[in-house]
Amino acid sequence: MDRPPGVRTCLHDTVRSSAILDDMACRLVGLLPRDEAAVVIGVLRRGAPLADQLAERLQQRHGLPAPLRVDLKVKRYADDLTLLHPETQLSEAEGQPLPALAGRTLLVVDDVLYTGHSLLRVVGHLVRQQPARILVATLVDRGVARLPVHADVVGVRMDIAPSDIIECNVPPYEPVFRIELLQPQRDGT
Repeated sequence: MDRPPGVRTCLHDTVRSSAILDDMACRLVGLLPRDEAAVVIGVLRRGAPLADQLAERLQQRHGLPAPLRVDLKVKRYADDLTLLHPETQLSEAEGQPLPALAGRTLLVVDDVLYTGHSLLRVVGHLVRQQPARILVATLVDRGVARLPVHADVVGVRMDIAPSDIIECNVPPYEPVFRIELLQPQRDGT
């Protein structure tokens, strides 16, 4: 993918971004059951590797049971916030159907909470499976959700200009884990 032109600023480097995930895992420990494995659902693309990292931290550093990991494919916006679909598109990850979720605790992980359309669609889809509880963790909350949705655990909240873009660079999609601010080139600049 070509990176859009503009001024890029690294807000959180690899060390700081990893520390943010560590903190998120610590806060999730108090919300997740200790006696049963949760289902950790990554929102493709970048939410999936973040879900892997959180699941690993929860198990290895905090002694929670190994969670069941699945992914959902959700698409409304391109990475540059261009509207791709008037309605949020949601599908189960190819070759990875959702397991039985009734009575289970679900943790949905995404990289950025923006308008809330995608998250609302995911939660609506999952609630029909009758889970005991649905929690949401997001690395970055832009603080501009237009719908009544929120994340239970937020890595960082960033109030930025509407035209600016938060880019979460998450391996394997990018070589280095970090959070960047992209201020797109304006006409005449």
